[in-house]
Amino acid sequence: MNGKIISICSLAILTESIITYFKEFFVSTDFPFSMCFSIVLGVFIAVAYKLDLPEYLNLKSSIPYVGNILTGIVISRGSNYLYDILKSITDIK
Repeated sequence: MNGKIISICSLAILTESIITYFKEFFVSTDFPFSMCFSIVLGVFIAVAYKLDLPEYLNLKSSIPYVGNILTGIVISRGSNYLYDILKSITDIK
């Protein structure tokens, strides 16, 4: 299970990197489009890699892809938190 959690964290960092580049090149304002793109990208990554955080915590859903969608939302939102943590760690040096 630890390896799967690390995979989710790694993909959250990757998602944040993609969103950061996307904002730099394509979005010049703080329009909510970047948040929507972040959610769509997170859900896409979770479905593509079959990541299901609730299943890893022994929570089974009778509806397919609910766990993948929830994990994608966590990835899209968690990427911001991980980015902030990494930024504060690198700013200390």
